[in-house]
Order: sequence, then C-alpha cells, then structure tokens
Amino acid sequence: MTSHDVVARVRRIMGTRKVGHAGTLDPMATGVLVLGIERATKLLGHLALDRKTYLATLCLGASTSTDDVEGEPLSTADPAAVAAVSDEDIAGGIAALTGEIDQVPSAVSAVKVAGKRAYARVRAGEDVALPPRKVSVYRFDLLATRREKDRIELDAVIECSSGTYVRALARDLGAATGIGGHLAALRRTTVGPFTLAVARTLEQLEDKPELSHDLSSAVAKAFPRYDVDAATAKAVQYGQQVRASGIEGTFGVFDPDGRVIALAVDAGGVARSVVVLDPA
Repeated sequence: MTSHDVVARVRRIMGTRKVGHAGTLDPMATGVLVLGIERATKLLGHLALDRKTYLATLCLGASTSTDDVEGEPLSTADPAAVAAVSDEDIAGGIAALTGEIDQVPSAVSAVKVAGKRAYARVRAGEDVALPPRKVSVYRFDLLATRREKDRIELDAVIECSSGTYVRALARDLGAATGIGGHLAALRRTTVGPFTLAVARTLEQLEDKPELSHDLSSAVAKAFPRYDVDAATAKAVQYGQQVRASGIEGTFGVFDPDGRVIALAVDAGGVARSVVVLDPA
C-alpha cells in the first residue's frame, strides 16, 4: 500500500477530499504516516518532521536491485563468507554509519533527477547514479542478531534525519562487511513528535472515524506555543501583524480558550501569520 493509497482510503472513511500526508512511507514499510484532514492540511507544509525513528530488520548476505527484500537479487554471499563476518565487523560497520554521514540514496528512491523521480527512471530502463548527500543517523542500536547458514539478520532501532534511507544503510553495512546487504523489514515508530502510540490503523478508523489529535493539540505538539489575549487573537484572525513573540522559527498562536488560531513567525519586530487556521 502506498501513501497515496492510504490518503484515498482515509478520504472515503472521513467523507472529505481534504486529506493530505506529510512524508511518504515506502509501500513495504508499516508504521506512522502523518495525515492532515480539512483545516489541518494547511499544517502539512510547515511541520518540521526532521527526525524519524524506525525498527528495522537488515539482512546481510545478499544484495538486491532496490536495496530491500522486494528487489531482484544482485549477489549472494558464500556461506563461508557469511560465517567469517564477526560481531565486531558488524559493530564496526554500524559505528561507521552513525553520526553525520555521506549517503548515496537508493537508485529507486523518490529523489528527483532532472525533474523526474529516480525510481521512475529506473523502471523506464535507465541507469541512475545519484550523488551522495549529508544525512544524520542519531542512533543505530543493534537489538538482536540471528545467524543462518546463508545470511545474518539484524534487528535495530534507527533514529535519523529526514531524507535518510534505511535501506541504503542496509546496503552500505552489507558492503562494509563484504557480503552484501538489504532491508528485510521496516516499521516507522515516530515522525517528529508523532508516535505509533497514538496512531490508528485504517481498520480502527473504519470502525470509529476519530482523529488522533485535534488541530490545537497537533500544533501544540509540533510547534512552540504563543498564547495571546482576546484582542490580539482577534487581530491575528483578521491577518494583522501583532507584537513579536520572541520565539525563533514558526510557532502556534493560541487564543485565551487554548484554541490554535494561526501559525506565525517573528519578522521585523512583529509576529506575522504564515497561515490563519481559525479566521474571524
């Protein structure tokens, strides 16, 4: 199921066309996909979802065309070579892939090449070589190691910056150990401040079409908060500039009732609305 498929299902469930998502999730992956419904679609382009956490299973011993289990096999390691890879080799490879690294995205990623997605070019038969880019892997913790005759399976928690490809980490760990590697399973557990703990399955939404967060609680989780008095709130609702908040970056403006009315930024000594969520 693609992220677009999820949006289509939620549109039917919630009875509205105004549904969007922030940050795609690969079809093979499960876990958190952030959706905005109705007025919350205005938030999606402003959310700083720059840290994500995954539970991943990496398979060492074979490489694939897509760097994950759904691709065509490219190489398979000899069982003797698999057996020769030590726990220390794996730990060293993981350490080298932790911190700020230069990562070459998978050729079948959504990265655009001359205006066209890389995966679309690959499907059209083109050879795609993407340049490396800086990404941050804040955490790469090994949870379990399972050794089979032809492969080594690793369960890991990976916390990384937006734009990091976990399947590229599996590919590069396989290359570092000399036996090839690919991503076997992936579950996203957090996207920015949004977690699996409050996520709802499509089946749960079908049974009970309720939101995980209303607009005010979502903004309170994702942005710094600027509480204003009634007169200032009214000015903001009319799109007027008001007294600066002293907050760096985008923040949520809340009225005396605790209801979010806008996203705003400080500029030139005043707070300027980026998007008004509750117009007068």
